[in-house]
Amino acid sequence: MLWITILLVLFIFQIATILIAEFRHPSKTVAWLVILFIIPLIGFVMYYFIAKTYKHRRKSQRKERPHLYKSSRNLLKLSQLIHVTKDHYQAECEKNNRLLSFLRNLPDSPICKYNKATVLTDASDSFKAMKAAIAQAQDHIHFEFYTIRADLIGCEFQQLLIRKAKEGVKVRVLYDGIGSYKLSGKFILELRNAGVETSCFLPPFIALLDKRLNYRNHRKIIVVDGKIGFFGGINIGDEYLGADPKLGYWRDTHFQMEGDAVFFLQNTFLTDWSYASGVSLSDTRYYPEQSDFGKEHVQIITSGPDAFEDTILEVYFTAISTAKYRIYITSPYFVPDLSILMALKTAAISGIDVRIIFPKIADTTIVHWASLSYMEELMQAGVRFYQYLKGFIHAKVLLVDDAIAFVGTANLDMRSFFSNFELNAVMYDRQVIERLDVDFRQDLKDSKELLLAEFQQRSRWQRGKEVFARLLSPLF
Repeated sequence: MLWITILLVLFIFQIATILIAEFRHPSKTVAWLVILFIIPLIGFVMYYFIAKTYKHRRKSQRKERPHLYKSSRNLLKLSQLIHVTKDHYQAECEKNNRLLSFLRNLPDSPICKYNKATVLTDASDSFKAMKAAIAQAQDHIHFEFYTIRADLIGCEFQQLLIRKAKEGVKVRVLYDGIGSYKLSGKFILELRNAGVETSCFLPPFIALLDKRLNYRNHRKIIVVDGKIGFFGGINIGDEYLGADPKLGYWRDTHFQMEGDAVFFLQNTFLTDWSYASGVSLSDTRYYPEQSDFGKEHVQIITSGPDAFEDTILEVYFTAISTAKYRIYITSPYFVPDLSILMALKTAAISGIDVRIIFPKIADTTIVHWASLSYMEELMQAGVRFYQYLKGFIHAKVLLVDDAIAFVGTANLDMRSFFSNFELNAVMYDRQVIERLDVDFRQDLKDSKELLLAEFQQRSRWQRGKEVFARLLSPLF
């Protein structure tokens, strides 16, 4: 009887700890309580090592402030940043004053004017453009990816980076500890022996001991000489070229950027590099004077568990809730929080054309089940879902009216909103938006609409899997 009482007290203590620690995030609370009920004690140990907030990261951020302030001063001095007035925008963007006002007032994310963005629709074009830019590097190459693989395309990039390092170009490679956990020590050693500096963002073992295992650097950034940048959904691996036999053709969206917006890609890399390596870099050489590449307005936005605001979530919510006539979304993972779920439902009920493209073939089964669990109630509200049939779609795109496009590394899921370090961009230029619209409509042609009547015929077993996955979805 005594042992039962002790176990009951321990169980109540575990429940109380989770309730107190996660009171700001009810959905996460439910997910961890489900795990605790399924695997008592083990679930609490998992919570202890995985779910800790990033307060320590905020402390380290304060230590880095001298470097960050110096970088920001360099950035503001060298780039032609503006808080643009209405007459700088296309007419469509001017119609949505609430969205425009919100975007203009985002801290640390000013809108910059002189840019040229090139949309890259698949990995083949993206890799070709990346390699061409790297091959022309004269001063430095900053190379940051969530996943780097030692496969054919990975080795191509490795050898190119090694060649540039031997030519005297300063090369730095940053990779995520979880996303690149398969990356061999030999691959890294070969880079280092050639003079390439490498660093791992939260190595798994250290992250486990420091209770940061749940946090990932999901950014994909290349900066060449501070003048050409790349970002988007593509990592370094053969699967992005269609080599995965299960997923087949890989559809993604990436960007080549020239102009002032590159300064913000650079600043993000240098901040991540400082945290991962302990080395702060703030020389003005990393923010060179830009040529007049173009007149496109671009706004680089970052978010992560170290920030005090969930900026990318806030942009998604504001853009969806202020849309006038259309919301087009492409995302490989669809696990919205309650605010996004409500915004999508009310938009569709209001008569706005809401369409969402997601993969039919999933690379993560339980996340796919969780995605399906949200669709019936949204379809009942008028949201239209399309399953991509050509292969696996990994693009992350939000089109709102003809006013803006929101693109980058963040998926429409709670991991990207709350747990990952992400980087997105708001595109204001009409030509870029039209190009992304063309891509979206082509993806619609390569998809099949998921009809409500057919979807409701799925088995109870399937519904049960979806319910279980949804309960755990805040942790994905």
